Amino acid sequence: MIRNIFLLTSLVLASFSSMARQTEFQVKEKTPVKIESIFNKLVDGKPEEVGINSAALEAGIQSIIQQALDSGAFPGCQLLIAKDGIVFYEKSFGYHTYDRFIEVKNSDIYDLASVTKTTAATLALMKLHDEGKFSLEETFGHYFPKVAKGEKASLPIRDVLAHQAGLKAWIPYWSEVQRKNGKYKWNTVKSDSSRRFPYRISETGLFLHKDFKEKKIYKMIKRTKVSDDKSYLYSGLPFYLFPELIERESGEAFDEFLNNNFYKPLGAETLGFKPKERFSLDRIVPTEVDDFFRMETLHGVVHDEGAAMMLGVSGNAGLFSDARDLAKVYQMLLNGGVYDGREYLSAATIKEFTECQFCETGNRRGLGFDKPLIDYSFSASSVAQHASPASFGHTGYTGTFVWADPTTGLLFVFLSNRVNPTRNNSKIYQLNVRPNIHNLVYNLLEEGSYGLGQN
Repeated sequence: MIRNIFLLTSLVLASFSSMARQTEFQVKEKTPVKIESIFNKLVDGKPEEVGINSAALEAGIQSIIQQALDSGAFPGCQLLIAKDGIVFYEKSFGYHTYDRFIEVKNSDIYDLASVTKTTAATLALMKLHDEGKFSLEETFGHYFPKVAKGEKASLPIRDVLAHQAGLKAWIPYWSEVQRKNGKYKWNTVKSDSSRRFPYRISETGLFLHKDFKEKKIYKMIKRTKVSDDKSYLYSGLPFYLFPELIERESGEAFDEFLNNNFYKPLGAETLGFKPKERFSLDRIVPTEVDDFFRMETLHGVVHDEGAAMMLGVSGNAGLFSDARDLAKVYQMLLNGGVYDGREYLSAATIKEFTECQFCETGNRRGLGFDKPLIDYSFSASSVAQHASPASFGHTGYTGTFVWADPTTGLLFVFLSNRVNPTRNNSKIYQLNVRPNIHNLVYNLLEEGSYGLGQN
């Protein structure tokens, strides 16, 4: 009896939260909007509470994940799915590595790779935007006058965030500072530490010059050419620069700003940079066995080479988390900026950043955020066919994925280390693991809604 009352109450509250959220996403003015519903944080529940058949869900997921594990797409993974704040599926599969010594637990921590772009850099920019310290109508040169010279100076910051400013896709920083004989150039990397080379970037004995970020990374970005073609091209370059902007405008270190304004108050304990300084290694899932730069198994340190040369704290990559803590950030975004009674961002800012910016020219991207393909393709898409045009999220090179849909209230988090032991393993894409699970959930939701409507 008590259980039935709880289920009924949960469904009523979830519906109220969903209606409140949909109302907020229709707001055009950039004014703070608060959700009055009590039900605005993640709570545990059952698939039936959101209209999904649990047996069908479990069987479908097990089949997809088992095929992936058997095929060697990744050694293990975490999966969390929620609707209207109800976490109706949360489970871990497989092992940390293929030696099968440590089973994956829900509390284990993964390298999020480029999910960092939206969960760190973009999130911080949204906060500054709310505070009137960051304008989408300004230029790249306005915010980065020392780096954005020449053609870069006049690039609209909106175009930069939507990946259509003509910026170069990426720079292999580690190899750019090597000579033809493999030795590192002067004032870049040494095999011994010293006053000028104080930063250890590998356990095997690589030490970075104290001014490498400003004198090498920023300089390399400054020297890149801007393409005349302003169509969509995914570029990570500005995300190396955004932390400096955030520190300049906020007066706080990039990671401290994120911790103080988002991660700590959200209770997202595992979400952050440099996990090895905060957690034991047996809780952190290893990524690649690096045989070309750091010459070691990357365990508790960022996989991305550029982020490693930013000392592990970057807007491009570097965040680690378990699925639950990552979900808290995106549930807050789904809630229109509110989580557990606290307002983090305005609904209007979330709407602006997560909208498709240039759909009319074929660019699906939001500001920082990824969006569904304009013309859906089962082979090319990372998301479900029925993910709404309002949905948003990001993928990560290590095999991570987060997607939020304000139309349905659906939140999907998938974490894996598909790059273990090598990044050359592309089976996660060949098998369409993440979109297949995502499609399964949408299909079961549709079936459940139809069934409920007929009864």
